Amino acid sequence: MGNSAEKQWIIKTPADTEKSSRLAAELGIDRVLADLLVQRGVETFEDARKFFRPSLEDLHDPFLMKDMDKAVERLHEAIAGAQKILVYGDYDVDGTTAVAQMYSFLKNFTQKLSFYIPDRYDEGYGLSYKALDWAADNGVNLVITLDCGIKAIEKVEYARSKGIDIIICDHHLPEDELPKAVAVLDPKREDCHYPFDDLCGCGVGFKLAQGYVQHYGLDPALLEPLLDLQVVSIASDLVSMTGENRILAHYGLKRLNENPRQGLRAMISLSQLEPGHIGIDDIVFKIGPRINAAGRMESGRLAVELLTATDERSARKIGEKINDNNNERKSIDREITQEALEMVSSGRALATKNATIVYNPTWNKGVVGIVASRLVEAYY
Repeated sequence: MGNSAEKQWIIKTPADTEKSSRLAAELGIDRVLADLLVQRGVETFEDARKFFRPSLEDLHDPFLMKDMDKAVERLHEAIAGAQKILVYGDYDVDGTTAVAQMYSFLKNFTQKLSFYIPDRYDEGYGLSYKALDWAADNGVNLVITLDCGIKAIEKVEYARSKGIDIIICDHHLPEDELPKAVAVLDPKREDCHYPFDDLCGCGVGFKLAQGYVQHYGLDPALLEPLLDLQVVSIASDLVSMTGENRILAHYGLKRLNENPRQGLRAMISLSQLEPGHIGIDDIVFKIGPRINAAGRMESGRLAVELLTATDERSARKIGEKINDNNNERKSIDREITQEALEMVSSGRALATKNATIVYNPTWNKGVVGIVASRLVEAYY
């Protein structure tokens, strides 16, 4: 497998000439800029307004999402009946921010609340039987899954047999059969006609919170503290910076720079970033990897504890632990990457026409994905 600096560029389809000319005239801009905008789906004056001046008023009605009515009603039933609610999510940044977001939001209405992040090594990705057994043993009535659950058909059935209802908030592509949950919120459902299908898991969770606030006539200001988590998730999960993601990221950055939650304030400090001047790149390369390191090296639960901390001292203490996790992750990452590169260069890797495989049973499973990406960078 030879090292190559050659890259395969993906060239965008040329912009429609008529649309570009019309947009250039409407906005009074150069045709080249109009071409770039049209290539990105900005075709009218109104499109441009939303693109350059995002507004929370332009967020879609959450009830356009399939099953939102069922989800909101079951959530209210749990809150009004003082039932125990478990917020469950994946161990990556999208999952942990989504859990922290939902947990923080529901704290406004109930104390019958707990959260659960599966162990990467013991339970793996998605809804786990171990978690459902824990929920049953602790009298949980309702589980809300975030950034996972769309393929958990057997596990949802298992939960039902234990008397536990499930609300799924996911953004991954479903299979032909959906889990028989109380509600399945996923804009990628074939029968869901929600106008924007590129939300991250945290974004789907935000729509549930928005739906709850809207349906019961609550103060929309309840959603504002969630916005800093939105931008961290959107940037880290690398979803498109268009549509609702662009709106949420815009106001999320504003929140992150002006009034971040204690946990993110600690991460900004530990990342040696300048408060008030945080950009998307800072999240992608500094804040996101640190939050991710908790799930890679120890437990994603640490990340949620950080993001739900309400005082500076505890946030700093947890943040320092996560920062140590990240430093350890980087050290292990370098060691494994070097070993993998040597295996490839020395011919000890298993090479086929379409793939190159390197393997060592002692490698940390939490970083092998990163190492694989580095090999792609080196040999793509």
